[in-house]
Amino acid sequence: MKRPYGIIILKMKILYIFPHPDDESYGPAGAMYKQVKEGHEVHLLTLTKGGATKQRDHLGLTVEEMGEVRTAEMLEMAKVLKLTNLTVWDWPDSGLQDVDPRNLERAIAEFIRKLQPEIVVSYPVHGISGFHDHLVCHAVVKRVFLQLQDEESNDYLKRLAFYTIPDHSLPTFSEEGFIFMRHSVKARIDCIVELSDMELVKNKEALFCYKTYLQIIESSGILNKLGHHVYFEFYNEQFDPPLNSLTDKIG
Repeated sequence: MKRPYGIIILKMKILYIFPHPDDESYGPAGAMYKQVKEGHEVHLLTLTKGGATKQRDHLGLTVEEMGEVRTAEMLEMAKVLKLTNLTVWDWPDSGLQDVDPRNLERAIAEFIRKLQPEIVVSYPVHGISGFHDHLVCHAVVKRVFLQLQDEESNDYLKRLAFYTIPDHSLPTFSEEGFIFMRHSVKARIDCIVELSDMELVKNKEALFCYKTYLQIIESSGILNKLGHHVYFEFYNEQFDPPLNSLTDKIG
């Protein structure tokens, strides 16, 4: 959807926080590229290097070696999307449920204080896949966001958003076949970002950066499922009809 002529878009810092490499490319990569084109700073923080993936067994790599491979793939993805900055941490992949959440919260809080983004984006409460790393990520990011909003020195955090997919009551992809993913009902969706053909192409190019996952990407059918709309929930805000940008109507 084109913006009316003459509307000024305020430039903002948007921070995406996900647990694994490729979470952004299976999700909001097209919207991230669109936001960069609009002049916003788009930062990505990934909590783990993703080395625990089963793909390491096919490649004969250790968790540490696989983590380095996936980090290198992420760096290529960041170039495709022209991200302002990419930060990759090394918390235990597939093990976030076992870490002391207070330690993770302190690390994220310090990162956000230094960056001072207006908008923070992560997974919704259901984590889309239901994977425990996704659920932990949602919980710690939300807690940190609210904690920082209460600080007297905070005058920057304006919005907490969650990348999601709408409820269409249909099974979604997996390597082995079809599984049921978690979705957000229509009433919870507050923002729908419309992608151009080029922005959708950039999303697919970002996915192709993960060369160790090409077989899974192709067999899953995800390339045919990526569409021209990217969906977000907002925390403690409600918009009906949904906004068409994460940066619209920031209080």
